[in-house]
Amino acid sequence: MQNWTDSIVGERMTVDREFNQRIRDSAFTSQEWGLVMTATEFEIENADDPENARIVANTEKVPQIIPELENVRSQMQSMGGAPEGSNRGSGGGIFDSIKGALGLGGGSSGVDQEQLERAERLTQEYADELQSHLEQKGKWQQVCVAYQE
Repeated sequence: MQNWTDSIVGERMTVDREFNQRIRDSAFTSQEWGLVMTATEFEIENADDPENARIVANTEKVPQIIPELENVRSQMQSMGGAPEGSNRGSGGGIFDSIKGALGLGGGSSGVDQEQLERAERLTQEYADELQSHLEQKGKWQQVCVAYQE
């Protein structure tokens, strides 16, 4: 099922470019969005029925990277590139960042539920845009077939 995404790399690049403005208007920086997308897998519900099929963002791994988003923001602030509205508290340095990414960080690195919900909404918006693009290009049925293989 994962090979279906290989067949639409070019289409995803087009949607990525078109979606850039949406990211700029969101609460995420492009680096943060990259982390969110890395933790997101796309699936097709009802792939055997292209009329009712739908791309769905599987975000079950996103909560694992939410604490890391704060580290990205902290590193940007320390380099003088802090995005607007990023006045949240910062974590430790690079070693804490690496330990956190590996799941070795201690303490109470809870998941920011609001940020998680924003990430989930935005990834589904991206999935909807991707599906719309594929439908407009006449590739949707082909993608549904590839998903089932």
